[in-house]
Amino acid sequence: MLEKNSQRLNEYISLIEQKLIEYNKKSSENLLQGNVVDAMNYSLQAGGKRIRSVLTLEFCRICGEDCNKAVSAACAIEMIHTFSLIHDDLPAMDDDDYRRGNLSCHKAFGEDVAILAGDALSARAFEIIVNDNLLDSNTKIRLIKVLADAVGINGMIGGQALDIKNEQKKDLNEDDLIQICLLKTGALLRAACKMGCIIAGADEKKIMKADEFAKNIGLAFQIVDDVLDVTGTQELLGKPIGSDTQQNKTTFVTLYGVDESKDKARTLTNKALLILEEFDDNDFLYDLTRFLLTRES
Repeated sequence: MLEKNSQRLNEYISLIEQKLIEYNKKSSENLLQGNVVDAMNYSLQAGGKRIRSVLTLEFCRICGEDCNKAVSAACAIEMIHTFSLIHDDLPAMDDDDYRRGNLSCHKAFGEDVAILAGDALSARAFEIIVNDNLLDSNTKIRLIKVLADAVGINGMIGGQALDIKNEQKKDLNEDDLIQICLLKTGALLRAACKMGCIIAGADEKKIMKADEFAKNIGLAFQIVDDVLDVTGTQELLGKPIGSDTQQNKTTFVTLYGVDESKDKARTLTNKALLILEEFDDNDFLYDLTRFLLTRES
C-alpha cells in the first residue's frame, strides 16, 4: 500500500483496538464472570487485519461523515467476527487448535468458557450500538437490522451451517461454494460497508453500491483464503495450513486449481474497483482492495 494509505490503515486499526479495550473492561458488575471477560479480550486482542471494521469507518468517511461516529458500529462488527472465529475453532466445528498464531480460545480457556465468550461478544455488539450517544434512534434501528440480518440464519450463521452440511459432499460445485461464501464470509463484509454508509446518511443508491462492492471483495477474499491454505505458511497465516485438504473440503482451489482461482479473485477485485468509481475520495479503498488480493496472510 502507499505510505499515506498504510498510515491511515494503521490509524484505523489503532482506534478500533483502543475502543475494543474500552468497551470490554472488567468492572465490579462482571468481576465474578472475569474468566469470560478474559476470554473475550484474549480473542478480541489476538490481532487480525480488522478489515470489516476498517471498511465501516472508511465508508462512513467517504460518504461525508466523521469516521469517529462509526466507531461503535465498527467495533460491533469486530465483536461479531471474533465471536464467529471462537465458535468456528471449537471441536464441534473446525476443531482448530491455533488462531492468529496463538492457542484458540477453547484451548486457552476451555470449551465451556469459549462458548460463553462467543455468546457474550455477540450480545455485546448490539449493546454498544444501542448505548452510543452519537447515533440517533432511527440510525440505531437500521444498524441493528443490518447487523442482525448479516449474523443470522440468512447470513453468517447460515453460511456456517451450509459449510458443515456440505463438508463431505463430493459433488459440490461453484454455485454451492459461492452460496456458502456469500453468507459465511460475505454477509458480515457487506454489513460493515452498509453500516458505514447508513451512519453517514448516504442515499440508497450509495448503500447498494457499497453492498455490491462488498459482495465482490467477499468472494475474492474467500478465494484468496483458499489459495493461501495451499500456498501459505503457518508462520504468516498464524494457523496450520492444508486444513481444508485434511478435512476433504471442496474449495475454489480443489475445483479450479491455484492459478485459475487467482484469476477469479482478480476478476472479482476488478469489479469491486469499478464500483468504487461511484464514490469520491476513494484512493484508500482502491489501495486496500488491491492489497486484499495480493495479501500473504
